[in-house]
Amino acid sequence: MASAQEFEKVLDQSSTAVASFEDKPSGLRRFQHFLHSNPSMVPLIVLIGLVIIFGILKGQRFFSGYTLTLIMQQIAVVGILGAAQSLVILTAGIDLAIGVIMVFSFVVMGNAVLAYHLPGPLAIAAGALVATACGYVSGFLVARLKLPPFIVTLGMWQIVMAINLIYSANETLREADLTAATSWLHVFGISFKIGPAVVTLGVLVMLALYAFLWYVLNHTAWGRHLYAVGDDPDAAQLSGIQVNKVLVSTYAIAGLIAGLAAWVSIGRNGSISPSSVTTDYNLQAITAAVIGGISLFGGRGSILGTLFGALIVGVMSMGLNMLGADPQWKVLFTGLLIIGAVAVDQWIRKVSG
Repeated sequence: MASAQEFEKVLDQSSTAVASFEDKPSGLRRFQHFLHSNPSMVPLIVLIGLVIIFGILKGQRFFSGYTLTLIMQQIAVVGILGAAQSLVILTAGIDLAIGVIMVFSFVVMGNAVLAYHLPGPLAIAAGALVATACGYVSGFLVARLKLPPFIVTLGMWQIVMAINLIYSANETLREADLTAATSWLHVFGISFKIGPAVVTLGVLVMLALYAFLWYVLNHTAWGRHLYAVGDDPDAAQLSGIQVNKVLVSTYAIAGLIAGLAAWVSIGRNGSISPSSVTTDYNLQAITAAVIGGISLFGGRGSILGTLFGALIVGVMSMGLNMLGADPQWKVLFTGLLIIGAVAVDQWIRKVSG
């Protein structure tokens, strides 16, 4: 047998270890991964920070049960609308008409009672049906005709607002008249005390809604499909998900939730004013969702984050009012929070990129 050549001897003596790279992520990198896995943590951290700051500045007055529950009452309607908006944004869409759909819904409820003399439950059902139908139309145009959600819902905003003002003749329905006809419309305005705290049924139904949606989004097939459609609709389609049905159902459910917000709004405000369509409910709902960490690019975010986002705006508003600050500071800080929330979302997304 021939002896080994020189180069073969060298190879025999060489190391056979496989190259490996030890990756020790920095603390910042680990924190980034943590936030990516828990999208509701960013708004929760901001919320806790604001509570601490205003608590230090105003002390016991801010931490009183009455103040904290008053904040919950003030955000109840926007919180519910924010939940509806979050579902749509998770599909990488947006619903600019959600606020006017809510107003149209409670106008229908009020007129069903006063003009058509329907029982309270039927009037509420009529308003909810109208809101669901409006959402369904938007979803159909987005899913079936492949129109951009921004354009579709911008058009629906104008259409629903005009129909609402024409139908109602812009006449306010007084609380006394509504109460005389039925007590059903004001049921969510009922309050009770827990120590110094004053809790309304509207607040409880908002919290129940978030608990229900959290379960649906995290533990049902529909919830997983909604995230998949928002993340990559083409991949979702190839995996067997019926993308169009998910989109249509999402917009319809968002409309139904807007109908619930209408019912809660009547309980909180008492009267029904069609001119409420000029209120920026749409922007408030989007603000709560974005500050709450719902990604505008779809497919990422926690519904609980939207609740924290609504609370952030409510706490900031209450705290600034207690400090006697100019109301425009609230607008300024809200704008900064929106930009900051999107910037943080982009930073967190680099983990998955």
